[in-house]
Amino acid sequence: MITIKTFTFNQFRENTYVLSDETKQCIIIDPGCYEYEERRELTDYITEQNLKVTHLLNTHAHIDHVLGNDFVKRNYGVSLYLHQNEIPILEGVKEKAIQYGFPHYQPTEPDFFINENDKITFGESVLEILFVPGHAPGHLAFVNREQKICISGDVLFNRSVGRADFPLSSYKDLKTSLREKMYLLPEDTIVYPGHGPVTTIGEEKKYNPYIKPLVQ
Repeated sequence: MITIKTFTFNQFRENTYVLSDETKQCIIIDPGCYEYEERRELTDYITEQNLKVTHLLNTHAHIDHVLGNDFVKRNYGVSLYLHQNEIPILEGVKEKAIQYGFPHYQPTEPDFFINENDKITFGESVLEILFVPGHAPGHLAFVNREQKICISGDVLFNRSVGRADFPLSSYKDLKTSLREKMYLLPEDTIVYPGHGPVTTIGEEKKYNPYIKPLVQ
């Protein structure tokens, strides 16, 4: 059974996730930790739980989701996995880091490119990958269908959806991703978003004011 630990890091209040199972293997998704205290919070949890980090995953490469990539790679000796379409965004983070007040950000090169139909295995657990562009051109979501959980990044939030007014974003692609990917997950799927509290697919179908016009 997958255990999910949520950390909220940096000035953007970004959710970083550590997923682990009974084998004590774990993966880190979207490490937004920049300050020393944030990194210490992450490493303390991993140490206290006696976890072994096997993968570093990015749903997408916007600055708030990748501030801790270099730290995690160096500290745990793991590879970075993301979608190839995120390379232009990842390469632009260094300049944005200066603009947003993160002068000590260290760029990180990806090690492996992943896409829909690929799978990430850690311990006895498997995550399926959904390609859900729109908020970002190479945005991914990670799904475990057995437990009905989805790490959605910034595609779907509690009562909101991802912005599509950034460079390389696409409102058309966001609509397609929500309608043809996220919307088709079981209604009791628990969604762990990139910002804010958890929700479910069913709740968002009923109460999210942005969903109906996007999926029609």
